[in-house]
Amino acid sequence: MQLPRSAGLLLHPTSLPSGRLDGDAYAFVDWLAAAGIAWWQLLPLTPPDSTGSPYFSDSAFAAWPGLLAEPEAPVSAGELAAFRARHAYWIADWEAFAGEGAAAGDEGAADAAAADQVRFEREWSRLRAYARERSVRLIGDVPIYVAPGSADHRAHPHLFLQEGVAGCPPDGLGPDGQYWGNPLYDWPANRREGYRWWIERFRRSLELVDVVRIDHFRGFVAYWVIPDGAPTAACGHWRPGPGARLFRAVEAELGALPLIAEDLGIITDRVLAVRDELGFPGMAVLQFAFDTDPANPHRPENFREHLIVYTGTHDTDTALGWWERDIDTATRERSGLDPGDPAWSLVELALGSRAALAVIPAQDVLGLGHESRMNLPGSVGPPNWQWRLEPGQLTPELAARLRGALAAAGRLPG
Repeated sequence: MQLPRSAGLLLHPTSLPSGRLDGDAYAFVDWLAAAGIAWWQLLPLTPPDSTGSPYFSDSAFAAWPGLLAEPEAPVSAGELAAFRARHAYWIADWEAFAGEGAAAGDEGAADAAAADQVRFEREWSRLRAYARERSVRLIGDVPIYVAPGSADHRAHPHLFLQEGVAGCPPDGLGPDGQYWGNPLYDWPANRREGYRWWIERFRRSLELVDVVRIDHFRGFVAYWVIPDGAPTAACGHWRPGPGARLFRAVEAELGALPLIAEDLGIITDRVLAVRDELGFPGMAVLQFAFDTDPANPHRPENFREHLIVYTGTHDTDTALGWWERDIDTATRERSGLDPGDPAWSLVELALGSRAALAVIPAQDVLGLGHESRMNLPGSVGPPNWQWRLEPGQLTPELAARLRGALAAAGRLPG
């Protein structure tokens, strides 16, 4: 996938002032267009868990009805039937899961679960068309794992291992690693089915967005297994994943895949080789750029063009929070950033880099501090996943400032 030189903004719909696909979403698209932003990057649109995390979802396919602007809008029998026909692979699994607890044979529960999905498709299609008319495209996100006991885990238990859970080893985000607790895939079982579940998952994702970011791409090359009962993720070990075979199977049915590989963490030469074999752009994060290692792939001088650069992600602090809390004086001096406005300075560094696409979290455009962080890995509950824009916070003046920076960096839409 080749991307034109352009810029994106990272903001999940739950961070809109209303947290819904209502007028605030359309006003946000208008603001992006005024600022010259070509891409709106989202987090997963699937139902979040009880803590608000969209990366621990009860479905890899269903959209979250909590985003709906009109949750009670009427849905006809014809719409239900047409939706079920288009999404026959997964909708019955979701109906059974969402209708759990209803009386046996209660068709009303199944209809209610499917109607939420019809409403989402209706609202999302309108918003996506509105964005496209204004030259704004959408980048979605596919988490590698699903939640234990999710609709997919229950409907396809043979595709998952019966022992061990997912996570990642110790790295810069934590000395104990990250204990996610998701069920792991039985990759030989998935291969025997021709990776059908994955083909349908990517089909569904690409119906909703233009480009998909694959979370934890390195887990497809080798994944971290935490034994049952282990006290921390540090007790885990690596096992080989399917590598390029899975994506070749998807590609054979769906065509060329517009995917971004989230290649952060402990990355081996093999991970990079599979990424490059598939032609997927990887990621760089400027908050990781300013150590003393000249070969650090997050340093702008080491960027290649086929890359997406971020000032930070949903899992890092905001640029200002990082500057004030996470780095020492020597790192600040090495960065060369303007100490009077470090967040905007980091934004300009990203925009000025040779990476084809520069994506900026909304918090960094606004220069917000640690209190506006989206998520802290390894912790659960508030304030994670709680941050929202204030009404009117994205002003015309800020759009003009950002548009000027994009013009200077050669990133305005052609």
